[in-house]
Amino acid sequence: MISVSQAGMGGSVIVLLLLLASTASAQSYPTRSVRIVVPFAPGGGLDTQARLLSKKLQESMGQVFVIDNRPGATGMIGTEIVVRSRADGYTLLFGGPGLAIAVTVNKNLAFDLQRDLAPVVQVSSAAQLLVVHPSVPAKTVQEFVALAKRQAGKMNASSAGTGSNNHLSLEMLKQRAGINMTHIPYKGSGPAVIALMSGDVDFAFAGVFSTLPHIRSRRIRVLAVTTPKPLPAVPGVPTLTSLYPGFESTNWYTIFAPAGTPAAIIAKISSEIAAALKSPEIREFLLKEGADPVGSTPAETASFFKREVERYATVIQAANIKVE
Repeated sequence: MISVSQAGMGGSVIVLLLLLASTASAQSYPTRSVRIVVPFAPGGGLDTQARLLSKKLQESMGQVFVIDNRPGATGMIGTEIVVRSRADGYTLLFGGPGLAIAVTVNKNLAFDLQRDLAPVVQVSSAAQLLVVHPSVPAKTVQEFVALAKRQAGKMNASSAGTGSNNHLSLEMLKQRAGINMTHIPYKGSGPAVIALMSGDVDFAFAGVFSTLPHIRSRRIRVLAVTTPKPLPAVPGVPTLTSLYPGFESTNWYTIFAPAGTPAAIIAKISSEIAAALKSPEIREFLLKEGADPVGSTPAETASFFKREVERYATVIQAANIKVE
């Protein structure tokens, strides 16, 4: 007969063995290629940073990090692929604010974003910009709002998709400025900005990664930034909060893993990415493009994501924002 104390000791041994196995697995991780799912089309801020990071991680970890673009449903198609993947560290999600927004606005998901994803590391944070096609006869936000009121409902705006962060910014502007326009969703910031450059739409909110090269080449014009402070990358451009107090909306870029991924593997991925963000080439690239490197721990990332879910829920409910 096994005594209670023996049974308890046996359980402790099993737990210890599992912990040792997990640690050993993390030490050897990765032993094969790793897939990073970007749930939007190529060309946006997520895609740009994912490709930059994948090269650096391949150098430091000795395995290929494959970027897998899976656009659709404002990021939820790619997100579900990761949620349904094995929790072993070999399939990761590179997501943004749309994940925090979706918790409130996407009530019919077949999975739970807070329960089924494990935050790993916040890579960076960056402003959104209010940008217009050069043919739009407005050089300031005030002129733009006056024009939108004169052409009520006739101006078109692109976004990375219904329920995306830039769609939410668009809805916030409609509420705060008392204007109306037609929203046209695309499968990512890249296609949304291309539509703006081609003149298919009149304006958009988009991240610095998607817009800065085209602002510098004068293919689009910037009117304002969504961060509380002005952005050095676009000197002289005002903040929207200076005109509409409290108007703030930033893009953030974060790695997630399927829930249940061993903590030791999550910690290793987080520390490797944090180290990569300190490398001169990545840090200088991000700062030049108007983004701030972050490199948070898994615990810090989880707390940040929880706060963002709560913050967006408050904005959505207070402004009575609806998604199509």
